[in-house]
Amino acid sequence: MTIKRLTSVIAFSLALGFLAFGCSGSSSSDSATATTTTTAAAVAVSTKPVSTLLLDKQSSTVLDQLLAYPNGGQAQISSAVLTFAPGATTGMHRHEAPLYVYVIEGTISVTYDGGVVKEYTAGQAILEAVGTAHNGTNLTDAPAKLLVVNIGAEGVANTVSL
Repeated sequence: MTIKRLTSVIAFSLALGFLAFGCSGSSSSDSATATTTTTAAAVAVSTKPVSTLLLDKQSSTVLDQLLAYPNGGQAQISSAVLTFAPGATTGMHRHEAPLYVYVIEGTISVTYDGGVVKEYTAGQAILEAVGTAHNGTNLTDAPAKLLVVNIGAEGVANTVSL
């Protein structure tokens, strides 16, 4: 059974479960609830995932460095969601391996060695500079939330604090 077929079967089974749960023991006063449950279950079965392209075939970092994977051990990918309170900072650091960043919400300002300052806002996706010292700061009065994905290798530091 293919993954697509299995996903459809699971979604259909869940929809039937929701339908049975919503309709079981319902009186005339519960008919609106049963109808809502049925409609929601039907939508869950027929809805296809929506795709939004965030970064397409990017071959250089935000500082126009050509993308290069680190030499060394086995490839390793790790990810995290980081939340920066207003005024929070990353501290000076650099990355030894490519780092993909997606700004989920808010705004983060990054000052790179040499004085280059860039601002990234919600909805932006970037490949961060590699080997260049920089500091990220939330200069706004709202939290900033980032998805970071390290594209490294065993024995290669993703981030080095300075």
